Amino acid sequence: MAFEQRLEAHRVELTGYCYRMLASAAEAEDAVQETFLRAWKNADRFDERKASLRTWLYRIATNVCLDMARSVQRRALAMDLGPSAAPGGFLGAPLGPGAFVQPIPDRLVLPEEGDPAELAAARETIRLAFVAALQTLPPRQRAVLILREVLCWSADEVAGLLGSTPAAVNSALQRARAAVAERRAPGGDVDEALLERYVEAFTSYDVDGLVALLHEDVAMSMPPFAWWLSGRDAVRAALVGAGGDCADDRLVRTAANGSPAFAQYRDGEAFSLVVLEARDGLLATMTTYLDPSLFPMFGLPMTSRPPSRT
Repeated sequence: MAFEQRLEAHRVELTGYCYRMLASAAEAEDAVQETFLRAWKNADRFDERKASLRTWLYRIATNVCLDMARSVQRRALAMDLGPSAAPGGFLGAPLGPGAFVQPIPDRLVLPEEGDPAELAAARETIRLAFVAALQTLPPRQRAVLILREVLCWSADEVAGLLGSTPAAVNSALQRARAAVAERRAPGGDVDEALLERYVEAFTSYDVDGLVALLHEDVAMSMPPFAWWLSGRDAVRAALVGAGGDCADDRLVRTAANGSPAFAQYRDGEAFSLVVLEARDGLLATMTTYLDPSLFPMFGLPMTSRPPSRT
């Protein structure tokens, strides 16, 4: 097999690793491309007797991500940036593109096939809340947690990759676990019946029907604004106050961060990407990315109108 093909065989898992490190799909893809470029330039130095190609690539990718993480601000969710707002309140000024954890298509970071239990575990580790929790860790500690807990590397393997010791790796892992455990919210799968009811209520602007699908402590946010709402009553008040703005919008199903997502079209044009997460059979978070530039990455058209005939 050609060297380029051997590199490509690792693209999905490396993209997942870099995404967890950087919390941005675009930056993760850039990191993987830089990893492959460095690997290609140094192919004559690669010795498979000393390390597998996978281990070598992870070492390069880790160095790339550590360099990138040092030069950018920590990405977060709106809930990390301040207290919840009052319904109908001013949204405030949009924050810069590097402020928020960005969504990523499942197809870029999850294998198409595999053991169902392993795939379910992998989905949990790309949820928005988990990725945001990772960003609170120092970059090297973040790498340790991902390599040990997500990818199941041994302490010896991680120590070799980071140029550290197993004792130092285990110490970093304990600190990282404690920090992430305080912030990681429990989640669950969203069943298809719930999604069908959501689409029906959303597109008909049935406020009562939509609110009935929400967890009591649901969180709703709209990046790039730091504004967010907490609780079913607050979301209901906001929906009522919006006056039916979404009544004629169209939703198209996609998948992001191991969760169901929808492309939202308004007046036939790309408007937002909505990522849903559930808990106890109800919707627990609704994150609406008001950024149509995300659509091409998800393979979504910028318009929902049928092509005109000439």
